[in-house]
Amino acid sequence: MKILLIGATGYIGSAIAENLTRTGHEVVALVRDAAGKGELPYEKRVADLTDPAALGAAVTADIDAVIHAGVPSGDQAVDAAAIDALTAPLRGTDRAFVYTSGVWVLGATGVEPVGEDAPVNPLPIVGYRPEIEQQVLVTATDGVRAVVIRPGIVFGRGGGIPALLGNLAREHGEPKYTGAEGVRWPMVQVDDLAELFTLAAERAEAGSLWHGVTQAAVPVRELAGAAGRAAGVVTAPALWPLEEAAAAVGALFADALALDQAVSGQAARDRLGWKPRHEDAVSELANGS
Repeated sequence: MKILLIGATGYIGSAIAENLTRTGHEVVALVRDAAGKGELPYEKRVADLTDPAALGAAVTADIDAVIHAGVPSGDQAVDAAAIDALTAPLRGTDRAFVYTSGVWVLGATGVEPVGEDAPVNPLPIVGYRPEIEQQVLVTATDGVRAVVIRPGIVFGRGGGIPALLGNLAREHGEPKYTGAEGVRWPMVQVDDLAELFTLAAERAEAGSLWHGVTQAAVPVRELAGAAGRAAGVVTAPALWPLEEAAAAVGALFADALALDQAVSGQAARDRLGWKPRHEDAVSELANGS
């Protein structure tokens, strides 16, 4: 397929682009400035997520699918207009539109892992995201193969939110994590997540929603300790008071870091044939990823 990819230079998007290319697809990267992205080995089309007309024009008849892995603007009206523009050329064609959301829309989940049918209770940092998810999914009734993926906390390649844990360990001289003692994060490695996006573009049903999670609930204390060891800090992890975390990274993000979740990604394995290969976040973080 020829796939228009939004966010091809980002942390998740760059891994998606590599996976798509490796599996025989052709990537077309949507960029804000073609001259500034000359190093990309893909065809480039220029549009900004705040410019609906340019977005719609980028989805030409030769595009077989669109993957939106770009960073949300934080403005619901802007994001909604972008979704409308990107999906309008796909209506009535059964071409795929794959949208990136995230597990924070679920809020605190309780002890047992929850699936895609769990009710949403979004944190303020992603407060309007469930409405955008529904905006995407409802296009399935108008001939778009609309798909939503909710990644867990993404790690690997030395990036993602877990990289913050290593930085905190270096800064404070001890590994730090915030929230309650037993706070847990659902995890997914970035290359495994990229494979899920490829599978979704290839075969996911219209109107389907998937959790991109390989480990349902990993204790953040263990993640912090592993990231600390990779950073050369071998002391035991210590709780970072939420007030201090909020002052350092902002209250909304601190609340997200403190969120305890258990989320299942089993449906994608069972129904899409997803086969993750990196299923030990603690071990991989300890080795520097």
